Amino acid sequence: MDVTLTTPALLFPTVSLLMLAYTNRFLTLASIIRNLHEKYKTDQDENLLGQITNLRYRVYLIRNMQIVGVLSLLFCVISMFALFAGWTLGGNWSFGIALILMILSMLISLRELQVSVGALDLLLMDMEEHEKFG
Repeated sequence: MDVTLTTPALLFPTVSLLMLAYTNRFLTLASIIRNLHEKYKTDQDENLLGQITNLRYRVYLIRNMQIVGVLSLLFCVISMFALFAGWTLGGNWSFGIALILMILSMLISLRELQVSVGALDLLLMDMEEHEKFG
């Protein structure tokens, strides 16, 4: 397969959109964590600790998603530079690494989505418990 200078450029919009989505997730979680922290100061509920633990893990996942996404973008740029300089083999390898990093970033994103459902389960279990004993 011939990888031209424009081939790695195809990932730029994708990486940009993914990074925007990852940043939005991070900002939302940061807000939720701040609110739960304040709530935990007044009401030291065990359920809040479970939610905070879940959110901490999700923040680490999002950090890793962003790091791998940025590395993917970096390897796209390296690939474009290598192809521009006429180093076809280096450009092809760099682009391949960029694709693998993009896949890894999306797999971490899938894991974060699975964990986010766990956080919602904690809330639903708490609601069900209150319904039984309320």
